[in-house]
Amino acid sequence: MRMWHAFLAAGALVGREIDQQLKGEGLSHTQYEVLVRLADSVAGRLRMSELADALYTSKSGLSYQVTQLEKAGLVRRETCPTDVRGIVAVLTEQGRTRLREVAPGHVATVRRALIDVLTPAQSRAIAEGLGEVGRRLAG
Repeated sequence: MRMWHAFLAAGALVGREIDQQLKGEGLSHTQYEVLVRLADSVAGRLRMSELADALYTSKSGLSYQVTQLEKAGLVRRETCPTDVRGIVAVLTEQGRTRLREVAPGHVATVRRALIDVLTPAQSRAIAEGLGEVGRRLAG
């Protein structure tokens, strides 16, 4: 029970810190993660279904966030060249620039709220334990 309560508290509090930092930058956490995933992908593009799976979010929730990013000029949608039913999210140059601007503050927040408060042994144990949970639940 102690582990469960610690997990809930830490997740909520770290999430709150990250949300506040990103909100100050004009982005939601999901929007930031979309930009990161697209920047890490081949040619800055991913099918919307792949993006939803990678972010562990619903397709409708992702669609809303991508629409907001489109309005800001950070992402655009295109028809998938290999499947006319598929939609691809594409990171724009403006999106790359915005990610470069926001990333240092995000990294600093994650370090301050999570990474730097743990010993290397604690970090390894948490990474291994939560990694196993993720693998089992992802199937």
